[in-house]
Amino acid sequence: MEPEYLQTDSGRRIAYHRLEGEGPCVVFLGGFKSDMGGTKAMFLHDWATARGRAFLRFDYSGHGQSSGRFEDGSIGDWAEDAMAAITELTSGKVVLVGSSMGGWIALLVARAMPERIGGLVGIAAAPDFTEDSMWAGFDAEERRQLDRDGQITLPSDYDDSPYIITKRLIEDGRDQLVLRSPLPLPFPVRLLQGTEDADVDMSVALRLLEHASGGDIRLTLVKGADHRFSTREALRLIQTSIHSVTMAAS
Repeated sequence: MEPEYLQTDSGRRIAYHRLEGEGPCVVFLGGFKSDMGGTKAMFLHDWATARGRAFLRFDYSGHGQSSGRFEDGSIGDWAEDAMAAITELTSGKVVLVGSSMGGWIALLVARAMPERIGGLVGIAAAPDFTEDSMWAGFDAEERRQLDRDGQITLPSDYDDSPYIITKRLIEDGRDQLVLRSPLPLPFPVRLLQGTEDADVDMSVALRLLEHASGGDIRLTLVKGADHRFSTREALRLIQTSIHSVTMAAS
């Protein structure tokens, strides 16, 4: 199935698939260097199709079928892409479902346009990871190389191509941090985190739970679940969490 495309004010061409249906529209926000054809995105697409639910999935610029190069992008760019897609392709309240980096993007969207958010589900959400995981994990030589060359290369556990981490990604990430200042989330929030996640430690989920303010924020820890969070049981929990925030917001 060929995607449709959205031309943003920033000149980026964003590939997307949209299902019309009952609201609020569920918007899936994928992870770092992932695309809208992943397991969780496709599970939710099929789930929404079967239930007649409005659903939107898309590729950030530099990802999947959208325009641009991955290494030219940044957290701020990808948050802009998400806000453009929500503004142009949906109406009314939306439920954000953010996986890994998409959890950070979801928090940035929620902070920028809270009036549009009916609920949020974070799956192994990774807020501030460019600073707290990448930069904090670089040794002195890696930091010098990043400053000298403008980029470094890191291996990926998910495909054969390595991650190219740019100085711009790190510096822009510092302008997008959400755990250093107040983070009001005035709508139902469900955070899902696996205890065996090797990429996002449980402490990140606990820190987000402690830091965010709101009257209906819950964290579910799943014993044995890893970062992919794509087993049959994990996918059912995502579905249940979407239903929970939708009912709470009604």
